[in-house]
Amino acid sequence: MSSPVRRPQPATRPGLGWLLRMAWRDSRRSRARLLLFMASIVLGIAALVGINSFGDNLARSINEQARELLGADLVLDANQPFAKELEPTLQALGEARTQEISFASLAEFRPGRGVRLVQVRARDGGFFYGDWQTEPQNAAQRFAQPSAAPGALVDDVLLAQFGAKIGDSVQVGQITLPIVGRVLKTPGQSGFSSAVAPTVFIPASLVANTGLVQRGSRVQYKRSYRFAPGTDVAAVIKPLEARLDKADIDTDTVAERQRQIGRSFADLTRYLSLVAFVALLLGCVGVASAVNLYVREKLAAVAVLRCLGASGRQALLIYLLQTAGLGLVGAVLGAALGAAVQGLLPRVLGDFLPVTIAVSVSWPAVLMGLVTGLLMAVLFALLPLLSIRRVSPLRVLRAAFEDDTAAPDPLRALVISAIGLFILGFAYNQTRDWKLTLGFGAGLLAAFAALAGLGRLLMALVRRFFPAGWGYAWRQGLANLYRPQNQTLTLITSIGLGTFLLATLFLTQALLLGRVQLASQGSQANLVLFDIQSEQLSGVEGLLRAQRLPVLLQVPIVTMRLTSINGRSTTALKKDTANGIPPWVLTREYRVTYRDSLNASEKLLEGTAPSRKPDGTPLISVEASYLQRAKLKLGDTLEFNVQGSPLRTIVGGTREVDRSRVQPSFLVLFPAGVLEQAPQFHVLLTRTDSTAALAAVQQALVRQFPNVSAIDLDLILQTLDDIVGKISFVIRFMAGFSILTGLLVLSSSVVISRYQRVRESVLLRTLGASRAQILRITLIEYGLLGLMASLAGILLAVLAAWALAFWVFEVGFGAAVLPLLGLAALVTVLTAGIGLFNSRDVLRRSPLEVLRSEG
Repeated sequence: MSSPVRRPQPATRPGLGWLLRMAWRDSRRSRARLLLFMASIVLGIAALVGINSFGDNLARSINEQARELLGADLVLDANQPFAKELEPTLQALGEARTQEISFASLAEFRPGRGVRLVQVRARDGGFFYGDWQTEPQNAAQRFAQPSAAPGALVDDVLLAQFGAKIGDSVQVGQITLPIVGRVLKTPGQSGFSSAVAPTVFIPASLVANTGLVQRGSRVQYKRSYRFAPGTDVAAVIKPLEARLDKADIDTDTVAERQRQIGRSFADLTRYLSLVAFVALLLGCVGVASAVNLYVREKLAAVAVLRCLGASGRQALLIYLLQTAGLGLVGAVLGAALGAAVQGLLPRVLGDFLPVTIAVSVSWPAVLMGLVTGLLMAVLFALLPLLSIRRVSPLRVLRAAFEDDTAAPDPLRALVISAIGLFILGFAYNQTRDWKLTLGFGAGLLAAFAALAGLGRLLMALVRRFFPAGWGYAWRQGLANLYRPQNQTLTLITSIGLGTFLLATLFLTQALLLGRVQLASQGSQANLVLFDIQSEQLSGVEGLLRAQRLPVLLQVPIVTMRLTSINGRSTTALKKDTANGIPPWVLTREYRVTYRDSLNASEKLLEGTAPSRKPDGTPLISVEASYLQRAKLKLGDTLEFNVQGSPLRTIVGGTREVDRSRVQPSFLVLFPAGVLEQAPQFHVLLTRTDSTAALAAVQQALVRQFPNVSAIDLDLILQTLDDIVGKISFVIRFMAGFSILTGLLVLSSSVVISRYQRVRESVLLRTLGASRAQILRITLIEYGLLGLMASLAGILLAVLAAWALAFWVFEVGFGAAVLPLLGLAALVTVLTAGIGLFNSRDVLRRSPLEVLRSEG
């Protein structure tokens, strides 16, 4: 009996286990180099996880400390004394209540230590919640006791500025009080706000004695309330909203303060997240470059696999698993580093935070960083890996066979589309605004396209106009810019973008400071006197003349509120959320002036200058941006409440205001002959040429006109310089991630391409090139790359700063050349130095030793 014929069994397709083993085995000789691929994304993921963890911790801290930020359960705020008819209702609210009257005033520190504009806060008690930290510790408690001796609590910033100490005196208006405590922290107040408006606390019972609260004075009145635990404050206040709104009293609850602060810092966190995401994108560019060079070295091995029966898809999966595994390790390391970085952010941002941050690991932020980093690394690595699918077995026989990977691959467009959609999706997740998302995407695309275009242009120009007559080292160094496996595009893109971020920061900071430095130029005013009552005007002008100071400008100011637009009341307009009018247009207190002509800082755009119709109706001029935001047009009717008297007006013209000039500017300008009899105060502008003259006029004002306040614009400039410096440090801190990532991309690109460089250098050494010549070749190549990348980034930064100056700040633009050249030199030296450092083995070892170590 014949045995049955055995039919051949179909070959089983290798599974995931075989792919993993092949990926592991193939990586044995290249793991050290592949680790650098992983390092390119570590810093980007660290920045992303650190920022998002910080944002989560900040949001949680704001939620937990919102009551401490407000200092009460409910705060009522008005710019005039509370109406007597409301007093019974207000007195019935809550279990306990305090009141505060605040205003700006000059304060003189005695004996003879100086004068400064401060925020005076007159209180009849402490805060219900939050930590009011003073030195000595019981100073705040004694201040809040009605039986305590009168005294002042002074902000630590002021005492440090004037060298004052507890026991000295401070004069506020017509009263002089001993300094009984140093204020270290006030509920709801950050170090940033303390620098802008340092505070002096005085007892509320002494406000009348100061003589500073007069008709026309700008004063804020507050009532703070504490309710029983569990009380729904919003429900309690809701029946009173109409009456409070009619009396121009604003309400602030714990929930509302929580939303306001949370929204503001959420915007900050989202912005910083986008900056971190740029660092991650730079790392991913490095990933694509490193994997591209790695794939070129592996094409022969892939061809052998194809000869042994592996499919193009299996070969692709082997190397995709390698890069995905390393990407996962990089993401984990980046997430761990990010969790550590978030501990630094409260220190970096401490001056801007009104709450104390409790640092803990945010696992949602860690998970988001892991997923984002891994997906971005895989997508960018997939671009060069796609060519592996099309490697032909013929490469085993013909080393120069390249037709298999040269043809266009339709899957590349799909991967590029996936990368673009992922970037837009991430940006939208951060901003929740499609316009901002598309703007962010377009900006990134423009920056990458400009830098990549410059890289391609550089390669084309060097190839087209190659200097054949130059020295040997120059010819070799320039040829390396366009030879196979060059790094021109990668390094110019990554380093150029990092330089762009730093240069843009520097130029923008210079723009911000330049706007206020105008105050110290020429004969422009540097001292502003305000809250001058009409009966005091001649006396203050005489005081300035006695001090031999000029009166550069005198401006009358009248306060009023908008009550209706085209016959519709502001109350009805506030309820109509579909009209698009911002709430501030309807609720703000308007400070206006009157004259029949425009001044040198104003330009008529439409209509006419302020005037009166034959029937006496005022034709007012409004600022063009205000007309647009308030949804107004020429001919619209506005009705104002001028401190109890209704006044109907018509929008007669629009004007543009140059706010870089040191003089008051107004949203609304009235004609002369309408407001002269209304209650008003005046502003005077003058200029002092020395600190001694400034001190003399301030001391004279405190003695003769204590209610008049003075703004020292030079001091404002110093404060602004400090604030901008702190903001710049925060942005530099984040931009540092991009710079470090760019340097890591540079290092990884140099090391990953080391095999190709070794072969070239060995060939050159074999043909007789000396170590010095190879050193010069390497120095020329990386020096040129660093120089071109830095100059490209600086050029983009100059264009961005010019756009900001022209469209946003509306000032002239002039770039500081020397600092920018210094930045270009620094980036060039760093790039050349890293290139030389990573090529040191090739320079100091013999060709045979290098070939043996490389296998």
